[in-house]
Amino acid sequence: MEALNLLESFVRSAEAGSFSAAARQLGLTPAAISKNVARLESHLGLRLFQRSTRQLTLTASGEQFLRQVSDPFSTLRDAFASASQDAGKPAGVLKVSMALAFGREYLVPLLGEFLERYPAIVPDWHFENRPVDLIQDGFDAAIGGGIELTDGVVARELARTHIVVTASPAYMKGRPLPKHPRDLAVLDGIVRRSGSTGRLRAWTLRNQVGEEAPAEHRTRMVFDDPEAMAHAAMLGFGVALLPTPHAARWLESGALMRLLPGWYADNGPVSLYYPNKKLLPPKTRVFIDFVVDAFRHGGLATRFDAR
Repeated sequence: MEALNLLESFVRSAEAGSFSAAARQLGLTPAAISKNVARLESHLGLRLFQRSTRQLTLTASGEQFLRQVSDPFSTLRDAFASASQDAGKPAGVLKVSMALAFGREYLVPLLGEFLERYPAIVPDWHFENRPVDLIQDGFDAAIGGGIELTDGVVARELARTHIVVTASPAYMKGRPLPKHPRDLAVLDGIVRRSGSTGRLRAWTLRNQVGEEAPAEHRTRMVFDDPEAMAHAAMLGFGVALLPTPHAARWLESGALMRLLPGWYADNGPVSLYYPNKKLLPPKTRVFIDFVVDAFRHGGLATRFDAR
């Protein structure tokens, strides 16, 4: 086990590019990681890293050693994790990344049933509105949309999501309901700004027969968060074009109403991302199966489909 620990410190440091990042992944101090790597170098009689105050880089010997040990180490680590399960049951800390509002609304309510089935698993869930690097950041899985598929990561689609036109009943009281996207032009708009580009989002709506039309309204306010847009719409400030995961709850409760119910825009899928390994740890495998089943048979996928 000591040799495995030394190898893990080396592999994590090489992948992350620093002892500090490896330490965060493994729950150790940077000094402990550095000591483990130094001991491994002593055992091998090789210098694996060039160290400086600004960066950590592999030597030629380190690069060759990393290529030789990466796949065998990954398989060995997964075998240890599988063999160490409590009485053959999935166990251990399950590190998952998900968007704040989405995770709170749709994943947290599933915890009760999940923990009842797998009491030895400890969820370590990170709620953050940013893409993560599963491999470098040490996540077992991530749930969201638009995460880049880097080497060693696969995606499993959970549901298609759409953009729908919403407003509060109070805002629409006394106003004629729009019958076509062009009718939105006379309504106040709660517009979304892209967090990555800073530009205002523009949507082209389509209907079931394939007709397309831009959704244009008067810009009343600009937000960069769809959850905030939903709440502003419920307060009666105007019309908001919302992703269905952010709109579903309020549409079902009646706090928001859907305008132009035959029209929508594609918003891409919500997917479950996880490392592409031959031998997934049991805790990760059962989590994947549980979430896929919740979306497929628990009705979540249907709630997000606006067609």
